[in-house]
Amino acid sequence: MFTKLRNRFLIVNLATISVMMLVAFVSIYMITYQDVRRSIDMELHKITENNEYPQGNFDRPRIEPTSPETDGGPMDNGKFPPERSIFFMVKTDQERGITDKISKFDIDNELYELALQEAVSMNKDTGQFNLGGSDWTFSVQPTDEGFMYVFLDVTDQQGILTNLIYTFAVVGSVMLIALFFTSRFFANRSITPVKEAFDKQKQFIADASHELKTPLAIINTNTDVLLSNSEDTIDNQSKWLYYIKSETERMTRLTNDLLYLTQMDDSKTNMIFTKFNISDTVEDIILTMEAVIFEKHLSLEYDIEPNLTVYGSSEQIRQVVMILLDNAVKYANSKGSVTLSLKKQQNEVILSVSNTGEGIAAEHLTRIFDRFYRTDASRARKQGGYGLGLAIAKSIIDQHKGKIYAKSVISESTTFYVHLS
Repeated sequence: MFTKLRNRFLIVNLATISVMMLVAFVSIYMITYQDVRRSIDMELHKITENNEYPQGNFDRPRIEPTSPETDGGPMDNGKFPPERSIFFMVKTDQERGITDKISKFDIDNELYELALQEAVSMNKDTGQFNLGGSDWTFSVQPTDEGFMYVFLDVTDQQGILTNLIYTFAVVGSVMLIALFFTSRFFANRSITPVKEAFDKQKQFIADASHELKTPLAIINTNTDVLLSNSEDTIDNQSKWLYYIKSETERMTRLTNDLLYLTQMDDSKTNMIFTKFNISDTVEDIILTMEAVIFEKHLSLEYDIEPNLTVYGSSEQIRQVVMILLDNAVKYANSKGSVTLSLKKQQNEVILSVSNTGEGIAAEHLTRIFDRFYRTDASRARKQGGYGLGLAIAKSIIDQHKGKIYAKSVISESTTFYVHLS
C-alpha cells in the first residue's frame, strides 16, 4: 500500500514539475522566436527600404568600402546592411519572370531561379524555406512592372532556435532524471512518518482489542457460572458478580482513557489556559496520596518551592502529577521511597518525581510514552495498568508546549521530569 502511495506521489510530483518545465521552456522559446522573427522582419524591411530604385534604374549598386569604426558597415550613404547579412533581390514581371537581379555576393544563377520558384510556389507575401542546406526568408513587394522579391539568409537565426530546442531537450532530460531520484528520496522521507503513524494505529487497535478481550472473557465466564447456578441465591454468588463489576470498571477506565487520548489528539479540542499556582496543586495531590503511600510502607520526601505559577490547564496538570506519582508508588520496591521536587530554574518550572526500584532499561526509555507500551507486561497487569497513563501525560504536556522525559538507573531508581513555562 505504501509503495503504491509513494509511486503515486512520485508520479504526481514528476508530472507537475514536468508541466511547469514545459510551460517555462515553451515560454522562453516563444519569446526567443518572437525576438528572432522581429529581428528578421526589421532586417528585411531595412533591405527593402535601402534598396528601392526608381523604375528603369534597377542597376547593380556600387559596393561601398567598409570602415572598422562602423563594425564592417557601409560608409557614408551605402545602401546595403552590414556584410553579416547575406541577401539578394530579384525583380520580376507580372508573370513572375526574372527581369533583373541584384546582390553584393557572388551567387549562382541557379539559386536565383530556385529561390524564386520556392517563393512563388508558397503564394505568400512573406515566408521561409530551406534551400541547399540554408534557410531563407523572403518578402514580396509589387512594382509598376511586376514584383520585387527580397531574399535573406536566416540560417544563423534558425540555428539559434534549433539549438535552443536541443538545449531544452538535453537540460529537460537531465533535470527530469535528477528530479526523479530527488523526488524519490523525498517521497520515501514523506511516506515514512505516514507509515509509522499507520503502524502505530494498527498496533493501537490491536493493543486496545487485546486489553478489552481479557475483561470481556472474564465477564463472559462469570456470567456462564451465574446462569449455570440460577437457583442459587445472590448472596452465595456475590463473588461472581463482584468479578463482573470489577472487570466492568476496568473496561470503563480503559475506554475513558482511550476517549481522553482521542480528544487530546484532536487539534480542535478547546482547552482553557489560565495562570495558576502549581505549587498548591502539587501539595493537594500529595495530601490525597499520603494514605496510599503509607499503606505501601513507602517513605515520601518532597521539596516544593512555594507560589510557583504556570500558564495552562490546572486540571490537566493535576492529572499529569497524579499519573507520575501513582506510577512512582506502584513500581517502587518494598519499603522504598518516593521523592518529589518542584523548583524554578531560569524561566521554567521543573517537576521531578522519583522512586527507588528496578529501574527502566535504556532501550525502553524512549518508548515508555507510547500507548499500551509496558516494559514488563505481566508486572504491569498485576498493578492494573494498561500502558496509557504516560501516553496521556505526554499528550497533556505536549499541548502545554512543555517537555517530559525520564532517566533511570537499573536496580536503583527512576526519575520523571516535566518542564513547563
